[in-house]
Amino acid sequence: MATQPVRFDPSVETIADDEAETLASLKDSFREILDTTSKDYGHAVRAVHAKAHGIVRGVFTVAEGLPPVLAQGIFATPGTHDAILRISTNAGDILDDSVSLPRGIALKILDVEGSRLPGAENATTQDFIMVNGPAFAAPDAKAFSKNLKLLSKTTDRLDGLKKAMSATLRVVESALEAVGTESATLKTMGGAKPVHPLGETYFSQTPFRYGAYIAKFALFPVAPELTRLTGDIVDITARPDALREVVREELIEHGGTWELRVQLNTDLETMPIEDASVEWDQAQSPFVTVGKLTVEPQLSWENGASEKTEDALSYSVWHGVTDHQPLGGINRARKETYELSADFRGSFNGCPIHEPSRMSEIA
Repeated sequence: MATQPVRFDPSVETIADDEAETLASLKDSFREILDTTSKDYGHAVRAVHAKAHGIVRGVFTVAEGLPPVLAQGIFATPGTHDAILRISTNAGDILDDSVSLPRGIALKILDVEGSRLPGAENATTQDFIMVNGPAFAAPDAKAFSKNLKLLSKTTDRLDGLKKAMSATLRVVESALEAVGTESATLKTMGGAKPVHPLGETYFSQTPFRYGAYIAKFALFPVAPELTRLTGDIVDITARPDALREVVREELIEHGGTWELRVQLNTDLETMPIEDASVEWDQAQSPFVTVGKLTVEPQLSWENGASEKTEDALSYSVWHGVTDHQPLGGINRARKETYELSADFRGSFNGCPIHEPSRMSEIA
């Protein structure tokens, strides 16, 4: 690299004086969403990214011959691992796909080695959670808490209004993009384009420790069968599960290949740790490939069966090794809130959630 990456030190994080208060507010919003949806559905779903569009099994390969600066954490040892990928939309309720929201991907890599993060000591997995946009909609946990509090009041209500608002916001967002700008807030409220999930690039948005350094992660589609879908608009008219349908069609026919890439932090001023709304400049520090996810052709969703896998799985940025410790206030707030969501689902559904150690343990 032309510029040396910043070395990790605990001092890169700054804990706000009112962080405990913010966390309590976030947990209240999570509980409100979980209480509302579980009563309405008679079944508990995730407080965020509740609706899955596909769950697929694959193989993750750590690249060989990485230079020392990239051979960090779980990427220090070349090899293959079983992995399971979940594709979703970010709302906490199960919405018609005509309410167009940002897409998400959660990647769980099995059988990784290394000292474990707090709360993950008894597992051997590494999770990565990513969204199809390079920056978070809120700069910090306090701003995120305010947004989530508003969303919690509309969870599973006014479905027709949400559809109409989403259609309007998509027009506004398209107008902004036509003049070279965009709004993460509008996308989060329903203004995201109904793009094909398999053609998108997904970003961690928040920073993580990368062994001796600091980085953000991203998952890039690289197979031609995926890249041809980039920017493809899905017809969501009168198709409540349109995204699940198009994902299933493509993965049954083709499978897919993605590259996991890292963007090393080279300047704490322009690549801040505590402001997740700042996109790190890719010209200053480009994403570099450290691994590959390969998914063979398979059925990505089967009604009556995939729901069991949904109930058995939980994802969190805090499922992992110390060398990939989540950094920044947004990530710190995720630990207890995601634990709350998983524990609630397990208790309500009568199916305690355990981290798998091998693929055969996944329903």
